[in-house]
Amino acid sequence: MQKQQNRPSTDCAKTKKVYYGPVATEFAATNTGIWRIVRPDVRLENCIFCGTCCKHCPTDVVTVEKDGANRGVHFDWAYCKGCGICANVCPKQCIEMLPEEGVCKL
Repeated sequence: MQKQQNRPSTDCAKTKKVYYGPVATEFAATNTGIWRIVRPDVRLENCIFCGTCCKHCPTDVVTVEKDGANRGVHFDWAYCKGCGICANVCPKQCIEMLPEEGVCKL
């Protein structure tokens, strides 16, 4: 196992923050491509539109529309990784992970 870094990282003089060890300072999602094997499917008749799935999504691809013509739970499929966190945190268990159609079998 690597030993923890004892001196601050190089960009600390500018920000006046001290980071020890490996720390992610920028978060960005990349296009998922063809490797997602499951995808979330929402049963809207059971959904209470609480937004818990939206709050817990690590790539921030879930949007919840409570009112209007666009009412529903929407996913940005280009960036959804199929991790299933949204399905696990849903209080009504209305999100189900389904096998992705046309998955690339390596």
